[in-house]
Amino acid sequence: MKDTAAQNTLELLVHGVGGTTPEEMLDDPRTVRVTGDDTAAVFRRIDDVDAEERPAAEHGEAPVPEAYVWCNLTSGNGSRALWLLLLPFMVVNLAHWMRPTSEGRRPRTVRLYGLLVRLAGLSLTVLLVAAACEVALDLAAWQCAGTPACAERHTWLGFLSPSGSGDGWWSEPGRRLALAALVPSALTGLLWYLSHRTWSAYESQPPPPGSDGEGTGTDGEGGETYHSALGRPGFWYGRRLVARLRAAHTAAAFLTVAAAVGTAAAREDRRPGGPALLDALAPLFTLAYVAGALVVVWVVCRRGRTENRLDHELDRALVRRLPVGSLVLLALSLVYACSSRPEWRSAGRLPGDRVFGALTLTQCLLVVALAVVAHVLHRTRPHPRAALRGLAGPAVAMLACALGGVMSGGVAQRVSDWLDGTRRTLPGPPVLLTWQASVIPPLLLLLLVVVALLARRTLRVRRAEAAEVEREHPAEPADAARTRRIATARAMAGLTDLAPRVLGIVAVATLLLGAASLLGAELTEEVPGDAAEGAPAALQGAADTTQACGSWLIGVGFLLFVTWGRRAYKDPSARRTIGILWDVGTFWPRAAHPFAPPCYAERAVPDLTWRMATWTRATGGRLVLSGHSQGSVLAAAAAWQLEPSARRRVALLTYGSPLERLYGRWFPAHFGPAALSALHREVDCWRNLYRLTDPIGGPIRLPGDCGPEVDRAPLKDPLAYGRTALHPLPAPILGHSDYQADPAFAEERRLLLARLRPEVPGPRPIEEGPRPVGKTPSALRRGPVEEGDDPPQAPGSSGRSSG
Repeated sequence: MKDTAAQNTLELLVHGVGGTTPEEMLDDPRTVRVTGDDTAAVFRRIDDVDAEERPAAEHGEAPVPEAYVWCNLTSGNGSRALWLLLLPFMVVNLAHWMRPTSEGRRPRTVRLYGLLVRLAGLSLTVLLVAAACEVALDLAAWQCAGTPACAERHTWLGFLSPSGSGDGWWSEPGRRLALAALVPSALTGLLWYLSHRTWSAYESQPPPPGSDGEGTGTDGEGGETYHSALGRPGFWYGRRLVARLRAAHTAAAFLTVAAAVGTAAAREDRRPGGPALLDALAPLFTLAYVAGALVVVWVVCRRGRTENRLDHELDRALVRRLPVGSLVLLALSLVYACSSRPEWRSAGRLPGDRVFGALTLTQCLLVVALAVVAHVLHRTRPHPRAALRGLAGPAVAMLACALGGVMSGGVAQRVSDWLDGTRRTLPGPPVLLTWQASVIPPLLLLLLVVVALLARRTLRVRRAEAAEVEREHPAEPADAARTRRIATARAMAGLTDLAPRVLGIVAVATLLLGAASLLGAELTEEVPGDAAEGAPAALQGAADTTQACGSWLIGVGFLLFVTWGRRAYKDPSARRTIGILWDVGTFWPRAAHPFAPPCYAERAVPDLTWRMATWTRATGGRLVLSGHSQGSVLAAAAAWQLEPSARRRVALLTYGSPLERLYGRWFPAHFGPAALSALHREVDCWRNLYRLTDPIGGPIRLPGDCGPEVDRAPLKDPLAYGRTALHPLPAPILGHSDYQADPAFAEERRLLLARLRPEVPGPRPIEEGPRPVGKTPSALRRGPVEEGDDPPQAPGSSGRSSG
């Protein structure tokens, strides 16, 4: 009996950023979930549920469509809007994946790059917890509760105030600090819980057995033994590293809280006349904090990602003992701080306020070192289109540190203003935080200049595009407004390619201003307004203005940030907007920071790989993987994870794809020309559609003859310039959306189906399908010849693959 179902063709549709519904993707209101859950699932039309069991003849030439819907991974319930608070962690994690390509050279330098980013991520964790300690311990428990006027205004602090409680038990400074330490400790526990929970929900999906990619490797950070590291079997399963980093960052957070409490008590005990026992314990606790910090740094430096195999192992002793040990040290520190010290009075700021200066200096040095390493890697194998010539990673790491500083300073400034207002009865937050807030107005002025230059360039490009649009439609009646709208869409879409320059300017300015604020705070130990007293009137006025505006701007920005998060918690449309941010930012695994928002691709890529592998094994059939926007990135990543035999049965159709325009430029080590060329060779055929009005999608730009084989000429947008019999109403400018509305989409899908080789052996014998009349095998494998393309070459002249 012939296996008639073996020739069925599956079209697996993967949507892009923002998400959509299965009904829209399948163009049918009657859909059913065939596999998956409420988070991510595969849907079919009801009429196609039993497609595997029916003869292919019943489907005709059309493939069986399936829709993989993954939007709930990034924009599901309202609690995910709170992931906005983890934005600096997500950004520094992106910096890890932006390293320049090395293609097997300088493996030690590659590992050093990953190490520096992990240390930058660790500094952000310490910064976040230090900010929480500043608010709870310094501003509330130490300053406000220790100042009678402030405690009287905030009655909820009355039991901590010596005057308000009549020198009650909790009124001693050490006990106030111990009680306030519960706030940053609870924050640390929440971050640990979210990291552990999201790993189980999102990232604990191993790839299918046997999806081993090609090639071998010894370490995920040590060279390019694969055409793309995304094909390594353990790339989307970083359980061991995430667990190690989670333990290290949790321990670092608890140690930060312990040190904030213990060092304050130790400073008091080192004064002459105190109890001998407490005086002896002070250096022991200090030594314990230093030893704990060294252990945490050693754990972060010790191991990177292991991608050449599925790493099911866990360093269980380390993962359990390190956080527990730091928690025990925190408990002992709290007991130590609660010891009776009747003469202790809180005055000024806590001694740990210099921690912020040390963190800022450390982050600046790490970013500079990262830039040097990235430059060395880029020179090893230059990629001409790499963003910022390989320095995108350091620039993004600088942005992450700046975001962490702004958020930390914003919280401290707002709480200080809330507690003290304009009365100046409290010393306030550390001087450095005020200096950092004061550099925000100059940075915004620089951004305004950059925006003005971009606007000027956009107007110039729009004029050039308007002339081009008129040349493209010589027979159409002139319509100045229509021409201007099309030209504006093209000019605005081109701004995406200028993003590296803007980021570079902002990163350099942030680094210089941050260094200036650190230097000013250390030299003067006063806020900018006070430090400028006695200077010329213009300088004094500028210092006062920037200080006032900076504090106001950082407060407004923080309030807008919180308001947006609250709105997104209740409003699904706003939540979807935030989801778009995570679609781009959380594609990559958590390699540098375990508290970053979870990587949805560690769930989505195994899902797609499993679906494609089970289809090809069960039916021996053909498969068109159709991805829009971010869906094309997921499709490419899943194709790399397939076995070579299954990958040769797959045709790729990408549209509005950022594979080269964004990912190839910003992540050259994983989506550079070598990786995309290898994918083109290993799949059966590949076609890519894009528009000049699309700000996200673009050509794949493969070198040589591969380029026109993959990239179709830019699609017309709009489909008609004026009113026609086919378009009696003005056709809209589609930009990044609705590629299926273009007839070219259906044409390219039909040609892909024709080029797929039905004679590829499957797990069961299949009947060879008919070959279209007049088409040779090499012609079937090649894409439609565009005007100006070279004619088809003889078989074997340009490798196995074409199209």
